[in-house]
Amino acid sequence: MFQEENGRFYLNEDGKMVAEITWETVMDDVIEVNHTFVDPSQRGKGLAEKLVLEIIKKARNENIKIIPTCSYVVKYFETHLEYQDLLKK
Repeated sequence: MFQEENGRFYLNEDGKMVAEITWETVMDDVIEVNHTFVDPSQRGKGLAEKLVLEIIKKARNENIKIIPTCSYVVKYFETHLEYQDLLKK
C-alpha cells in the first residue's frame, strides 16, 4: 500500500500524493517523526493511523526508537499506551 523513500512513507493515487508521513534520523537508532499529511479528499479513511502503524512496524523491525514531534503522532502515542516502549526517553 505505502511506499518508502528518503525518510517517508507515502501513498500516491493517479499520480497524486494523497498521504505521507516523514521522519529524520537523529541518531543511528532514533528517528524523529515530524509530519503527517492526508489529502482532504482522503480524510476519514484511517490513512493517518495506517501511516503511524507503518512507522511503528519500521521501528520494531529495525530496533529503533521514536521521537514524535508531529502533533498527530504525539497524540497517537498518548492514546495508544501499548507502543510506549518505542518512545525515546
